[in-house]
Amino acid sequence: MTTLFAFLHHLAAFTLVGALVAEFVLIRGELTVAIARKLAVTDAVLGAAAGILLVVGLCHVFFFEKGAAYYFHSHAFLGKFALFIVTGLLSIIPTIEFLSWRKAVKAGQAPVVSAAKLKRTRMIIHIELAGVVFILLFAAIMARGGFV
Repeated sequence: MTTLFAFLHHLAAFTLVGALVAEFVLIRGELTVAIARKLAVTDAVLGAAAGILLVVGLCHVFFFEKGAAYYFHSHAFLGKFALFIVTGLLSIIPTIEFLSWRKAVKAGQAPVVSAAKLKRTRMIIHIELAGVVFILLFAAIMARGGFV
């Protein structure tokens, strides 16, 4: 069972990173109806992957391996978990923006977004990517038994 959960954890993590990179690439170009649709789908995949990653990760912590006491005494785990939560909360801002485009996209029109909002959305996606890099760093530290 732990192998299945490890597989699901890795699959969700790689899906999340892939979706985040796709958002990063899509948001850099001209905002068209097609791009807005792709961003909405990509963001939904990102959200689903994050949810699966959280549930599977918490199942791993509480029911498998070393147990919750071990993980919650690991500074690397706490840093990784805190970054995951902060990054997840930040991702709400682009999601709300993408959802606000639904009416225009359904009408076959490109969303009209101010330059400032678009810049803010891009910046948040950049910050999310940086968060993922540090999450990976903490995961590597955990795997080596550091920061305990």
